[in-house]
Amino acid sequence: MDLTYTDEEEAFRAGLRDWLSVVLPKLPAKPSPQDWPGRRAYDTAWQRLLYDAGYGEVHWDASPTQRLIFLEETEKAGAPYVGANFVGLLHAGPTIASEGTREQRERWLPPVLRGDEVWCQGFSEPDAGSDLASLRTRAWRDGDHYVVSGSKIWTSHAEVADWCELLVRTTPVGETVPKHRGITWLAMPMDAPGITVRPLRTLAGSTEFAEMFLDEVRVPVANRVGEENDGWRVTMVTLSYERGTAFVGEVVACRRVLGELAREARANGRWDDPALRRRLGRLSAEFSALWRLTQWNVSEAQRTGGVPGVGGSVFKLRYSHARQELYDAAAEVLGAGSLDLSHEWTLDRLSSLSYTIAAGTSQIQQNIVAERILGLPKGR
Repeated sequence: MDLTYTDEEEAFRAGLRDWLSVVLPKLPAKPSPQDWPGRRAYDTAWQRLLYDAGYGEVHWDASPTQRLIFLEETEKAGAPYVGANFVGLLHAGPTIASEGTREQRERWLPPVLRGDEVWCQGFSEPDAGSDLASLRTRAWRDGDHYVVSGSKIWTSHAEVADWCELLVRTTPVGETVPKHRGITWLAMPMDAPGITVRPLRTLAGSTEFAEMFLDEVRVPVANRVGEENDGWRVTMVTLSYERGTAFVGEVVACRRVLGELAREARANGRWDDPALRRRLGRLSAEFSALWRLTQWNVSEAQRTGGVPGVGGSVFKLRYSHARQELYDAAAEVLGAGSLDLSHEWTLDRLSSLSYTIAAGTSQIQQNIVAERILGLPKGR
């Protein structure tokens, strides 16, 4: 394990800081949270700025350590997050970069990097969330196309997406293969006939998720990433990125929020409560440890070819609960003000409730840790 940075990596950090200091003051105001076309335009314009400055490919063409530095420094500087394009940049893009053919990489990666195209994620279904291998959306071959019918739910950013990373069942369960072996990973164009998208309103009032209905949608076989029925393995590559480095910026943000909580508590008199001080101190230690774990995971990924390992599940498991505890502490600091739905911390507290479900439930992460790290037998 090597948690230090080379001279070259520190030079990359210094150059990034200098660029951010020049560019960020010139950015326009962020659009309304409910203005999805505006948010897409804002997020993709930021991605184009990164691309033109040479930072566009940092999510999959840089070393894991450079990705870590990039995410750390952009969050510290208050730069825009990937926003509406997070699936393309953090999930589909790295997966295609790792598993796609040369033609697929040339077709799909440059538009994501330039901010020209946005992706959404079509994995979960009403009866296949935590147990993703139980998905039922069916795809059958018809010449040079797959014909897809079924439904998806929690389809992130379907409301503004050009493409969908889609999991389909190409061999029915029990026919010739177990359920994990009959899944295929497809890139589906969101303007194809037969797609219906219905936004879902979250507890915080936002609509970044949707349910999606597919009625004999035709997807070219050339859009398959990996072999037919090998989609589960390809999906594990996607999820390793989701659990390995996608939350780096959020850890940095949580550490910043802790400092803001301490300042607010001093200002409103709640700092006099020793129990609250202990709680914030413990959370500070918690997020410092999570940051070190992130560095360890990145160091491991750098040694093993760039794909995050199962250590990402350890991180995801603990981070999900730590984030919830952080915003519970924020509610304690705010007191009655925590009922104000316009307060950023209140909205983040509502959002944090989903973190033990999103990107793999805590129960699934516990199973991964038990079986793949500790070597325990599978539960019955």
